[in-house]
Amino acid sequence: MRSFLFLLGSSRLGGNTETLARNAAENLPTNVEQQWFNLATMPLTDYADRRHVPGKRLHAAPQGTEKLLLDATVAATDIVIASPTYWYTVSSSTKRYLDYWSDWFDIEELGFKGRMAGKRLWVITALSEEPHQADALIDTLRRSAEYLKMEFGGALTGNGSKPDDVLADTEAMANVKVFFASV
Repeated sequence: MRSFLFLLGSSRLGGNTETLARNAAENLPTNVEQQWFNLATMPLTDYADRRHVPGKRLHAAPQGTEKLLLDATVAATDIVIASPTYWYTVSSSTKRYLDYWSDWFDIEELGFKGRMAGKRLWVITALSEEPHQADALIDTLRRSAEYLKMEFGGALTGNGSKPDDVLADTEAMANVKVFFASV
């Protein structure tokens, strides 16, 4: 059974990226489990790279929000990163979440890298300029999927700045209907 984890990375609740994600999710089969997290509202401290700090414990066992995100990530068959394009890349809350993957790689008993292999990573983003503005964001996530031996499901992009602008992007709204067609 497929299980989708939607990670909303916008600092704006109900923004254009979330609108795209929710419209696309409406087209998933009804037997597909969906779990939604808004990363901007979840307390997650900035990632601290401790690999070369003398006397510091390298990796503490994940707790709280970090554990919740870890458990949801490894349980899902499909991970949807829904982040607006900010300065040609993902939002800060999305980047913070992805930074924690580095710690999870190094906690040997988690087997994180092996558990991610075979999952599918999807990207949904809204932007307010020319279409190629999202190229770096999409490439970053595609390469992350490749590194983890995940399948890259594709990217859904839409244009919009003010809330609900994306609803006027007829191409994006047509694409939400078929984005998850392979599921």
